[in-house]
Amino acid sequence: QVQLVESGGGLVQTGGSLRLSCAASGRTFSSVVMGWFRQAPGKERDFVAAISWSGNSTRYAVSVTGRFTISRDNAKNTVYLQMDSLKPEDTAVYYCAASSVGPIVTTGSAFGSWGQGTQVTVSS
Repeated sequence: QVQLVESGGGLVQTGGSLRLSCAASGRTFSSVVMGWFRQAPGKERDFVAAISWSGNSTRYAVSVTGRFTISRDNAKNTVYLQMDSLKPEDTAVYYCAASSVGPIVTTGSAFGSWGQGTQVTVSS
């Protein structure tokens, strides 16, 4: 089991940027796939981005492709989500998650460990 703690959320204006971080502890971080998901009020939790254990492979939701970048630093047991050109529709609680299913997955049910979430609000 991996313990995950997100940080970096906040309030930003349309077009602005934020970088989310997710610190992991527990089992070997470098052997798990990491992902970011988000849930807006009244909506289901959606996939945002995922990165393989090595960092060589990434996947993005269509809605964030070209604006968001996922990365990881295995030496620091941390995964990041750089969010640029933010839009009001990006407003949500963002969760990081870890999966032992590899080399890369995007389905929420494949992720067994979840953080508590961090709020991102984009004002228009």
